[in-house]
Order: sequence, then structure tokens, then C-alpha cells
Amino acid sequence: MKRLDILKQIAHALAAQFGPDCEIVIHDLKTQDPEHSIVHIENGHVTNRSEGDGPSDAVFDAIRKTNKNPEDIKDRAGYLMKTSDGKILKCSTSYIHDDDGSLHYVFGINYDITRLTMIEGALHALVTPLDKKEKPKEITHSVNDLLEQLIEESVALVGKPVALMNKEDKVTAIQFLNDSGAFLITKSGDKVANYFGISKYTLYSYIDVNK
Repeated sequence: MKRLDILKQIAHALAAQFGPDCEIVIHDLKTQDPEHSIVHIENGHVTNRSEGDGPSDAVFDAIRKTNKNPEDIKDRAGYLMKTSDGKILKCSTSYIHDDDGSLHYVFGINYDITRLTMIEGALHALVTPLDKKEKPKEITHSVNDLLEQLIEESVALVGKPVALMNKEDKVTAIQFLNDSGAFLITKSGDKVANYFGISKYTLYSYIDVNK
């Protein structure tokens, strides 16, 4: 039996076990276009995603690390995410490698704990993330949505709107985007340059400023 078929079998079993609030999603990062990485999903209504949709933040982080520091790719368990309609999810992500060590599949479990948080005192052990200070990030449906999210995070990091940013502020924001892998997204340079009101040449100079 093929590895993907085994993962689909496990996904179906987990979804049946934990019910309609438990989404199971499988990303293929080796044979699929990264912008359409979802090859299987159970209970996709939890995040309103379907087969052919793009990577989430956790998956995109794996793509970025594969190109830079593959040894940093580690499974994550018990962290929080949120959907665009306000659901709070408790998530776990496993990275499945081929025999040659290359990353192939990402197996995600996303459990909607929104209603459970109302009785958190009784279900504390189930709904509490491992990192209690962590704030949930929004699950994106495409790499364009993810780029917009990263840009928002870069502005929040600086702490002032673009109109009030000086050169140093913009360098800080763009360095954050570079470290986050934003420029791995197709045509992201044009969008970032336009957003910060700078030329592509200036953008590249800000990326290389530490060099």
C-alpha cells in the first residue's frame, strides 16, 4: 500500500473517532505545487478548506526550513490556531519524510475547541496548549493570504504604520519578512515593495543590508 493511502486511512479513522470538530489534513510538498498542497482533508468544514488549497503557516514554515535548515523541521503538538470566522483550534503537525530523508507529506490534526473553552475549567488538560503564552495564528487558504498575514506581522513588529516608518523601520520589517520566508512566494517582491512604497532595487538592498 502506498504511503499516501496509509495516511488517508489513518486520517479517516481519526476523523471518525473524534467526530466532526476534528479536521485531518494531508499536504503533499513533493509532487504537488506548493500553492495547492492539500491532497486530502477530512471534516474540511472546520477551516473551510478543501483539496487543492494552499499551505497554512505551519506547512509554509516547513517549506522555508527545507530550503534553509532542514534539520530544524520538527513535529509540533498542542499549539493554537484560529480560523477567519473566529474558531479556536488545537493543532498538531507531523512531518513525513521519504526513505531518502526528504520531506514529502505534512499530516495535520486541527480540533475545534471553541465550545470546549466555555467549560475549560473541567476540560483544562485537553484544551490548554503546551505554550500557554502562544497566541493563535489565522489559518490561510492560499500563499497570497499567507503573504498578507506575514506583512501584517512585520508591521506589528515595528509598531507603527508604514506612512510613519523611516528607513530603519522598513529594514526591520523586510528583514523579518525575509527570515519568515515571504520571498519564497511567487511575485512577493513586487507586492512587498509596493506596500512599503519602495523600489525593487531598494527592497533587495534592505534584504542584503546585513551582508
